[in-house]
Amino acid sequence: MPVNLKPAEGLKPVPGVSLSCTAAGIRYRGRDDLVLIHLASGSQVAGVFTRNAFCAAPVVVCREHLAGTAEARALLINAGNANAGTGQAGLDAARRSCALAADALDVDTEAVLPLSTGVIGQALPVEPFARALPILAGALDANGWDAVARAIMTTDTVPKGISRQCQIDGRTVTVTGIAKGAGMIRPDMATMLAFVATDAVVESGVLQALLNEVVAESFNAITVDGDTSTNDACIVAATGTAGHAPLTAESSALPVLRDALREVCVWLAQACVRDAEGATRFIRVEVGAAASVEEARQVAYTVAQSPLVKTAAFAGDPNWGRILAAVGRSGLEALDLSLVNLYLDDVCLIRGGEPDPDYSEARGAAVAGKSEYCIQVVLGRGDSSATVWTCDYSYDYVKINAEYRS
Repeated sequence: MPVNLKPAEGLKPVPGVSLSCTAAGIRYRGRDDLVLIHLASGSQVAGVFTRNAFCAAPVVVCREHLAGTAEARALLINAGNANAGTGQAGLDAARRSCALAADALDVDTEAVLPLSTGVIGQALPVEPFARALPILAGALDANGWDAVARAIMTTDTVPKGISRQCQIDGRTVTVTGIAKGAGMIRPDMATMLAFVATDAVVESGVLQALLNEVVAESFNAITVDGDTSTNDACIVAATGTAGHAPLTAESSALPVLRDALREVCVWLAQACVRDAEGATRFIRVEVGAAASVEEARQVAYTVAQSPLVKTAAFAGDPNWGRILAAVGRSGLEALDLSLVNLYLDDVCLIRGGEPDPDYSEARGAAVAGKSEYCIQVVLGRGDSSATVWTCDYSYDYVKINAEYRS
């Protein structure tokens, strides 16, 4: 069960976006696994993708299409088959599926952005796309968000989605997003797919900068297991149907949209961790008093990805030795242990590099036994900080990943 996470429901439609899904039988039987999302003409689209050099064929094609001259008009998403490690045949399949979607929607092939998630190394069959796309094109619905959020799931246990609204120039602007991801999650990006849409009017080029900024604070601030997927992608579309003045980099209203987009992306990113494979605890790792943000993130990720820290968390064990060991091996130069403090929530475990005289195992265990808590590391080296969200490692994490292809 996910940690304090309710399934997505009642997601708000975004004017200019229509969606559909169907059971194409690409890998799964008896459940929806293929999604088509149609965007209004004139939509601005931005994307951030995995930095894994062994990236999947749809990531390659999606990047090519976004960089081209064609206006993005559709997303085509399949679950169950990652189309990664499939060579030229995988690229051909991704491009052919885009062509089939383009024919169904009467748009350019380059206007279709393909995304895939699932098992790596298996050929992606094109026949299910050919059968399903005419059906999908005829079933597009502005209220299809909830069904689509479920259709893109793999090892996820609940669909993930959220809607927020804000006011820009007296107009109500909607931001709705969905995501999938429960394992193989670590930033750059950090398998995870996300699609966010808004009806805001955003000038060309501004949306990509906005997305880069927001992703750094959300999808690139989570880790489940330290593995960066071959398929990670986050796509944001702004349909421009809200009717307000176009937002530029200098617009006073741009921070309003940024805050709404950030709230949606942070919620989705945290939802992926809350629904991580086998997770029983949601943990916020905060590193403060660092010499730089980069240094703080370095320490935070070392702690958040330590198998020993994560297994102790599963046990509800406030094992501060494992946390300090992770801090010590994080690669900081000239780390002065006498300046380091360590907390679980507001309980001080280590003060000045030594056990706090007021600490007791009972107080630490009371925090470590909760479903959510914070590990706070204070380095005493500066005034920078960073936060990473992670989870524990349970027996079920091993079981799920051991049986994934069976």
